[in-house]
Order: sequence, then C-alpha cells, then structure tokens
Amino acid sequence: MKRSVLLHNIKITLFFLTAATLLSTVFFLLSNNSANVAIVYVLATVLVARNTAGYVPGIVAAFLSVVFINFVFTYPYMALNFTLDGYPVTFLGMVIIATLTSTLTTHLKEQSRILKERERMLIEAEKEKMRANLLRAISHDLRTPLTGIIGAAESYLEQESLLSEYEKARLVETISEDAQWLLHMVENLLSVTRINNQTACVKTALEPLEEVVSSALQRFHKRLPESKVHAQIPDELIMIPMDATLIEQVLINLLENAVYHSGSEQPVSLSVTVDSRQASFHIRDYGLGFEPEALDSLFDGYALTKNHSSDSHKGMGIGLSICKTIINAHHGQIFAKNHSDGAEFTFTLPLGEYTHEPEIDSSNY
Repeated sequence: MKRSVLLHNIKITLFFLTAATLLSTVFFLLSNNSANVAIVYVLATVLVARNTAGYVPGIVAAFLSVVFINFVFTYPYMALNFTLDGYPVTFLGMVIIATLTSTLTTHLKEQSRILKERERMLIEAEKEKMRANLLRAISHDLRTPLTGIIGAAESYLEQESLLSEYEKARLVETISEDAQWLLHMVENLLSVTRINNQTACVKTALEPLEEVVSSALQRFHKRLPESKVHAQIPDELIMIPMDATLIEQVLINLLENAVYHSGSEQPVSLSVTVDSRQASFHIRDYGLGFEPEALDSLFDGYALTKNHSSDSHKGMGIGLSICKTIINAHHGQIFAKNHSDGAEFTFTLPLGEYTHEPEIDSSNY
C-alpha cells in the first residue's frame, strides 16, 4: 500500500473513532446509559470502511471500538475487564457485527469502483472503434474526390487548347462537385469535435422538433436544390433534448444518402413519430435498397450500396459512421433496413421530459 494511502486510512480511522468516543461520552454523561454507545461505534466503523481503501481499516476500527467500549463505558471504568459475566458473548457479537458491516461496506465500495472502471473501459473502446472507423472511411472518402479534383485540374491545364468550351465546363463542374463533397465531409468531421472526449456524450438542450427538421431541410435543399423530400411531423410542439446542430447533420447525411444511393428520382420520405419514451426519425427512399449482407456493416465506415462501386466519391463511409457516433452520444439508436420499395434509416432520441402544445399545423416540406 502506498504511504499516502496508509496515512489517509490512519487519519480517517482516528477521526471517526475519536468522534464516536466524544459523542458516546456525551450520551453516557447525560443518560448514564451505555445502550447507545455500541450503535455509535458501529456507525463509526461503517464510516471508516466507507471512506478508506481496503478491508483492514474497517476491521481494525471494529476491534478498537469493542476495546473502547470496554475500557471507557463498562464498569470498572478506565480499565479493561473481559471477565465480566456475559461480556465475552457481547464482545464476540460486536466484533462479528462490526467486522461484517465493515467488510460488506468495503465490498460494495469495491464493486462500485469495478463497475465505474468497466464503464470507463467501454467508453474508451467505443471511442477507439469510432476513431478506427473514421480513419478507415477517411482513407477512401477523402482520397477519391481529391484524386478527381487533381485529375480534372491537370486535364484542364495540360489540354486547355485542345478542349472545347463544353469539355472545359464539364471539368470545372466536376471540380466544383468534388470540392463541395469534400466540404461536406469536413463539416461531418468537425461535428465530431462537439462530442465530449471523456464521456462520449454531448451537451443537450430542449429543442423544438419542428425547427430542427425545418433547418435541416433548408440546409439540405441548398446543397441539393433539385431533390424532393416529403416530411411529416406530429401536430403538437415537441421539445427534445439534443444538440440541434449535430442532429441536423445526421438528418442531412441520411437524406443525401437516400438521394445519392437509391437510384431513384422519387421523393424521399422523412417522418417523425413520438411515444412516451422517445422520438423516432424515419428516412425512407424508394429505390434499389441495400444488399442484405451490407446491412450489418453500414455504419462501420466503409459500406457501399449495390449501385455504386468502391470508386464512387459519394461513398457512405464517413457520413454513416458519424451518424452512429452522434446518435450514440445522445443515448439513442440508429439502424437500417430494406422495405418493399427501397431502403429506410431509423434513429431514435430519448425524450426525457418534454412539453407540447396542440393546434399547430403539421409540417410538409
């Protein structure tokens, strides 16, 4: 045992035993009855066990308590006498009770420490998995658009005199699209910095569902103005504890995935349902759906749809991996599945306490 821990244990033990002796003396002088003395010392033993490290301080406190009771509060006073009629049984009973109490308290404290350590290890493992997934996704999703930008720029510079105006415009358009996609991925990566590194959680505040969905749809339409989304949310005003910026990022990521990877021009459906425990967000497309074998790895940072090759610069890696990280940080869940006409993403956010007001029209964007 470290010297600092040993000194701490000695100080705590002496403090509580001294306090118990002083308090018992007051009780004894006022009532001339030692019946409550044993209870005071048992309480002191429990406090010693609770505030020290290891089993020894509590057990030592139990033995010392019995000695103090015999020496100070049992006739003949200020003398040890273990030959009194019935006292050996009382002595043994107090030692057993105090020792068991001390051992149980110390055991519970150790169990609490182990549980906290396991929770910390699980958080660290989740953070490490998140880092690995992000690095794996970045290695592909950043390299591919950068390669496209470099290739288009080199073609323009080396063959400018040979290219038609249409071909030049196409190269510039390709550079612009890839640059926009890179910007989107950087926004995704920056969003992760809002998650607390120590607890893998986020600071939440009650946010109105309607405003969060509306803001996400506005940002989405700025990026993809030709895309259509049919949104439906509850009539009442729902307040959900969340980091609004991060949840908007999740909605944008999932909507863009639905547009890019569905292989369909039909509008994407966004709906929200609420029960007593949580709010559920559903993003549904009407296209090709997912390969069944890809469903288990969609959020691992390198998933692909069956209608895109591994060279597509609009891969789902970073986006879905970050979506999972954000939802987990909100203590929610996210999963994907196929339905009869395409694919569907669902994520949930726990409600906690929320307020609602009726007579507000449902939103349809």
